[in-house]
Amino acid sequence: MKFEKDSLLTSGLVLPSVLLLLWWTGSMAGWWNAFLLPSPEKVFDSFVMSIQDGDLQKHVWASLERIIKGFGLSAVMALSLALVCSWFPALLVQLEPTLEFLRHIPPMSVIPMLILWFGIGEAPKIILIILATFFPVFMNVLQGIRDCDPKLIEVAKVFGYKKWDQFKYVILPSAVPSILTGLRLGLGYSWRSLVAAELVAASSGLGYMILDAEQLSRSDVVLMGIFVIGALGAFLDYGFLWAIKRYLKRGIEA
Repeated sequence: MKFEKDSLLTSGLVLPSVLLLLWWTGSMAGWWNAFLLPSPEKVFDSFVMSIQDGDLQKHVWASLERIIKGFGLSAVMALSLALVCSWFPALLVQLEPTLEFLRHIPPMSVIPMLILWFGIGEAPKIILIILATFFPVFMNVLQGIRDCDPKLIEVAKVFGYKKWDQFKYVILPSAVPSILTGLRLGLGYSWRSLVAAELVAASSGLGYMILDAEQLSRSDVVLMGIFVIGALGAFLDYGFLWAIKRYLKRGIEA
C-alpha cells in the first residue's frame, strides 16, 4: 500500500516537473520575451524578497482572513437554510423561485453595486464570497438529504423513531458525503471570488498584490502571486480532504 501511494505521488509530479523544465529551458534559450514570461529564477527571487520584506505574509493573511469570515458565514447560512427547508418542504416551495433567480446571477456582476453601497472596505469582499459559495453548499446539502434511502427511513419508523430521531440518526448521517462535497466545492469557489474582488477594490490581499504588480509592470510578481494562490488553494483543499478522511475514519471506528 505504501508503494502504491508513493508511486501515485511521484506520478503526480511528472507533469509539473516537465513544465518547469520546459519553462527553464525556454527562458535560458530566449524562446520568448523575458518580460512576458520571466524565468523561474526571477520569480523565485521575487518570492524570497517578498517574504523577507513581509509583504507576502501581509497579503496572504489578509486573503485568508476574508476566506475564513466569508466562507464560514456562508457555510453556516447554507447549512442552516438547507436543514430548515428539508424540515419544512412548504418553505422551500416558497423560496425556490427566488433562490433559483439569485443562483443564476454571477457574483462578479454585483461588485459595482456592492462598492457603491459599502465602499471598498471588507464588507463587499465578504458578501461576494458568501454569494459565490452559498449555493454549492446549499444545493449539495439539500440534495444529500433528499437522496436518503426511503428504506432506511421506513426501518426507522418500524423501530419507533419519531420524525426528529429519523432526521438526526438516519437522514443526516446519510447526507454527510454530500455535505462534505458541498463544503469542499464552496471552499474552492471562495478563493476564486475573493481574488476577483481584490483585483477590483482592495488595498491588501493576493489579488491586490497581483494588480499592483501589473500596474508596475512586474510580471515576475504577478506570476509569483498566481503560484502562491494555487499553492494555498491546493493546501487548503488537501487539508480539508485530510480532515474529511479523519472524520469518516473515526465514524467507522466508533
